[in-house]
Amino acid sequence: MTMENNIRTTSRRNDRARWMGALRLFVALLFVPAFFARCASTLTPTGGPKDTLPPVIVAMTPDNLTKRMKDQTKIYIEFDEFVQLKDQQKEFFTSPQMKYKPTLTIRGRGVVVQLRDTMKPNTTYALNFGSTICDNNEGNPLHAMRYVFSTGDEIDSMLMSGYTADSYEADSVSKSFIWFYIADSIPEVPEYDSTVFKYEPHVIARAEKNGIFIAQNLKPVPYRVYAIEDRNDNQMYDPAVDQIGFIEGTYNPLEMPDFAIWYDSIRRYPTAEPQLYFRMFTDRAFRRQMLSQSERPLQHKAMLYFNAARPQIEELRFDSIPSDRVIVEPITEGRDTLALWFNVPSAELPDTIKGTITYLKHDSINRLLPVTEDLKLAWRLIETKEQQKERERQEKERAKAEAAGEEYTPPKEKNPFAYKFSTSGEINPEQHLEIEFDYPLVRVDTSAVLLTRTDADNVTTDLPVELERDTANMHKWRFKASWTLGGEYTLTLPQGVFTDVAGFSNDSIVGKYTAMDPEKQAVVKVNVQSQRDSMRYIVQLLDSSDKLLQERCDVTSGTVQFNYVSPGDIKLRVVEDANRNGRWDTGNVIERRQPERAELYRNDQGEEIFTTKANWEFEVTMDMDRLFAPVTMESLIRMLDEREAQRLRKEAEKRSKEKPQQQQQQQGTGFGGLGGFGGLGGASGSLGGLM
Repeated sequence: MTMENNIRTTSRRNDRARWMGALRLFVALLFVPAFFARCASTLTPTGGPKDTLPPVIVAMTPDNLTKRMKDQTKIYIEFDEFVQLKDQQKEFFTSPQMKYKPTLTIRGRGVVVQLRDTMKPNTTYALNFGSTICDNNEGNPLHAMRYVFSTGDEIDSMLMSGYTADSYEADSVSKSFIWFYIADSIPEVPEYDSTVFKYEPHVIARAEKNGIFIAQNLKPVPYRVYAIEDRNDNQMYDPAVDQIGFIEGTYNPLEMPDFAIWYDSIRRYPTAEPQLYFRMFTDRAFRRQMLSQSERPLQHKAMLYFNAARPQIEELRFDSIPSDRVIVEPITEGRDTLALWFNVPSAELPDTIKGTITYLKHDSINRLLPVTEDLKLAWRLIETKEQQKERERQEKERAKAEAAGEEYTPPKEKNPFAYKFSTSGEINPEQHLEIEFDYPLVRVDTSAVLLTRTDADNVTTDLPVELERDTANMHKWRFKASWTLGGEYTLTLPQGVFTDVAGFSNDSIVGKYTAMDPEKQAVVKVNVQSQRDSMRYIVQLLDSSDKLLQERCDVTSGTVQFNYVSPGDIKLRVVEDANRNGRWDTGNVIERRQPERAELYRNDQGEEIFTTKANWEFEVTMDMDRLFAPVTMESLIRMLDEREAQRLRKEAEKRSKEKPQQQQQQQGTGFGGLGGFGGLGGASGSLGGLM
């Protein structure tokens, strides 16, 4: 039973009674926090610990799970204490979506829900409050609260679960919406899938912070399913803004395998074993090409913003600047944002630069045709508050000197030439020494650069040094030399070695360095095994916060070695580079193309974070066929269990280092022992803490 992109499970019929029992259990679990809140509140003495318990529901009018509710427009939900509403736009939603969203207002110790839309016949509706309702004093939220009713004679009662993950980061995507479409009600066009743009979902669920969702009130029919990360909280899918995930095929909850549900008493919401698996990505959707904006933020710099990636520019012409004095710099990966740098003295640059651009633009029927448009790039100097204060101070000093009959000498202005460069430290011999400039350089006097090495006997030797520009960033340069252990290196950059497009040059720069001692660093060796000779991989070395440290592309079977690795925690991520372009590629929902797979390496114990030590060689063997094996429900559950176990081990290590008094205080709060609440199939609460 595989789950790679789509999770095809063995078809098994489950009788309706079992599912109704599951629903009753699930509804009961929703009220577990209320039960313990009621019990705990009777035991809390006056002046005791801070209230951390959510409000308790005491009544609903009409009752929850009411049928044939057609003319009712108001719902009242009463609590045992005064409540408040928080983040309604972000947290509250209906399933299915209503054209006019219900309004929520506080009345007494309850919430009035005003329905403003005309209800569809024979439809099960769910009002999902998320974490909107909180107690009035401490703001403790009542998670996962739902109110369900039907306009027909039945309430749809089927369930389905799943997990949403970032396809590149391989981590949970929280609070994603899951859209269910009844398969027979919408056309299927495999070569062009416009479902999420043209149709409204029949059922909507939402993942919790751990990325796991439990979809309720489904019918026993096949569904097509999508996951949407609603980043701007408009409950719509916005291409290139929201992440999206889809799975192939259709899914009938009646034919899905059993899964466990339990209540996570620490985070106070239900969770479950996932049946479906979404690898979410940001879709670079089709956009009509046009020049959307132009500006000139600096005297020597203009910006061109295009509506789509990779604009095809045929000509750039300016009235007052020769074409060979215009430097074009792509700012974004898709080149939809370009910087223009003018290699002209400041005194010769007009306040408004006029010109034209000829590029390929989409017409009304989406054909790319050449078009010429005018450019008008205006700039004027705007003083900052600091500059204004300094100017006014100098004017006062000048007036004071002139009043005294003295000659005023203005202070030397700070050199505007800007760069980022470390003038001391250790050099990684494989990465060399980097310097980065704010403006592109137009002149580099490499003959003036001096590099010397002073050994232990105080003998100084001149060394050859090469200055090389980074191929991906025209602002970044490297000093390349033969850096060896022992002795001290001195790099001298005399005044005027570098000149940028604004005509500014550097003051004298001197830096002193030593080469990294390999015995103080670690070596990470990866033995790659793969039966697919045609596949290429990208192996990335990350730190514990997922920052990229080193990368190797075009990897096949063999050994990959990372040298000069700082001691500490690391991770290893592998990208399945199917098109061999040396980078991870996202997906396309319209073309139903999944993103390239990216997986974190885990050992046999499920650990993904490893610790390196100085003068150690850390070696792992990666079986790529195993790492990129089709995902099954069982392997997904095992991965989430292992990740949670690793998180708990980290928490235990952290607590063991704390003071005994702090440990005692922590042990005296909460209901930590309730995390193993069993669900269907008697599963434990091992997934409850996945974050």
